[in-house]
Amino acid sequence: MKIVLAYSGGLDTSVAIKWLKETYKAEVIAFCADLGQDEDMAAVKKKALKTGASKVYVDDLREEFTRHYIFPMLRANAVYEGSYLLGTSIARPLIAKRQIEIAEKEGADAVSHGATGKGNDQVRFELTYYSLKPDIKVIAPWRLWPFNSRNSLMEYAAKHKIPVTATKEKPYSTDRNIFHISYEGGILENPWAEPPADMFTMITPPENAPDKPAYIELGYEKGNPVSLNGKKLKPSKLLQGLNEIAGKNGVGRIDMVENRYVGMKSRGVYETPGGTVLHAAHRAIESITLDREVLHLRDSLIGKYAELVYYGYWFSPEMKMLQSLIDASQENATGAVRLKLYKGNCIVAGRKSQNTLYHAGFATFEEERVYDQKDAEGFIKLNALRLRIHKMMGARPHRQGARPRK
Repeated sequence: MKIVLAYSGGLDTSVAIKWLKETYKAEVIAFCADLGQDEDMAAVKKKALKTGASKVYVDDLREEFTRHYIFPMLRANAVYEGSYLLGTSIARPLIAKRQIEIAEKEGADAVSHGATGKGNDQVRFELTYYSLKPDIKVIAPWRLWPFNSRNSLMEYAAKHKIPVTATKEKPYSTDRNIFHISYEGGILENPWAEPPADMFTMITPPENAPDKPAYIELGYEKGNPVSLNGKKLKPSKLLQGLNEIAGKNGVGRIDMVENRYVGMKSRGVYETPGGTVLHAAHRAIESITLDREVLHLRDSLIGKYAELVYYGYWFSPEMKMLQSLIDASQENATGAVRLKLYKGNCIVAGRKSQNTLYHAGFATFEEERVYDQKDAEGFIKLNALRLRIHKMMGARPHRQGARPRK
């Protein structure tokens, strides 16, 4: 039997290599996606081989991830439950897609992942597997093995001399890529407790950020950021540069309790520096280039779009349809946005576009000759007509035998 495992080098997947080999008498091929997690990929590969993998794939997917997953999601302004910018959620379909490609290339019998039976990732991985290869066999160790906690995994790892980075002092789980880093579990499971100050990685604490604000300018073409401070950059480089500037200025920290797809609430702490800035900038360029009704219609779909990403339906027919509508709304979203970053705050300082729908002559409070204010009277009366009728009819008895009002 041959199994392709989505391998991160962390506690769960390191134990999984050994457990899969022992349980299924199988050859385990490890696949690690470089999504910008800032790790030594050569060391990850070496560790997988040492732990028992017969072969290791390490693929640099940073550009594909940014261009074809993060940027389409940003065009939709997707935010889950008002706060979460979906950094982990959006990574899973790409990892799973590449995993299926490797499974087909290697003639593997099954694919496997290290997601727990309580979380969202198991759903995201497996919905993608089945969407792309309906007959694939899926092995989810956390739903099968005898271990019931990360402490028991650490004991197993120690027994079999499997090197892991998790410790009993810092047992929280992290997931990092070019878009964000997440922290869950362990000491964070008390939603009243403030995260420890030394936990954060990408973002300077706002109180320690520079006392002087940083101004940046982002250029946009059809809803996508294409330049930073006047310099054209490919998507992954732009996001990396923005992460550095925003992180230095304390921008992009989120602490929330979210509703998992499986039904429970979970506390998550996130750092999304560049993504936070891109959300604000995209909103700014849309504010002057999108028609009101187009903008409002798109906004009504943000919750659904974010839900599809969070739940794992990236390769679903409804997502394909929704993305087409979103992208059509972005045809004129071209221009530039200037932002001020200061001690955790991201403030829009200006926006401009050759496609602007903003007309100073119409909007001004000063003297102008393009708008007749008397026209507003008829407009208001027509829109008030149903409200007036509602009140007038409500003042009368509306059925036979109804008591007259005093």
